[in-house]
Amino acid sequence: MSNTLEASIDIDASPQDVWAIVADLQRMGEWSPQCKVMKVVGGTVREGARTINVNRKGLLVWPTTSRVVRFEPNKSVAFRVAENRTIWSYELEATETGTKVTERREAPTGTSKVSQLLIKTVLGGNDDFEVELVDGMNATLAHVKREAEATVRA
Repeated sequence: MSNTLEASIDIDASPQDVWAIVADLQRMGEWSPQCKVMKVVGGTVREGARTINVNRKGLLVWPTTSRVVRFEPNKSVAFRVAENRTIWSYELEATETGTKVTERREAPTGTSKVSQLLIKTVLGGNDDFEVELVDGMNATLAHVKREAEATVRA
């Protein structure tokens, strides 16, 4: 299994404008094709905050939990999913025309045995699942881009 998947997009909005969107993890369900609900326990996104998530692929629905492991305003937010040990992050980098956003899914210690089994038996196998994850990242980033650029134009 590959350790890192990623996708990037250029957005015609400032890092501050993009940050206001990506740091609001409770809105993840609006952008992500797979994560339908992300509820921040206590409501405040910060390092150490915990989330309860609901994911969906077709008719399959499954819960996960995560913890925010990095929170650097206007730069980076990352959370680690407890059930499979993956770390999802959004990195913001100022550009001449706005902001480059990179979404990553890292598995520095590999994924859990349970996760590997479910991917193999229920979610279509690892290669297909990873292609879907990258497609989902691109879809998520496209939603963030539309929202950020609409906010700037408004």
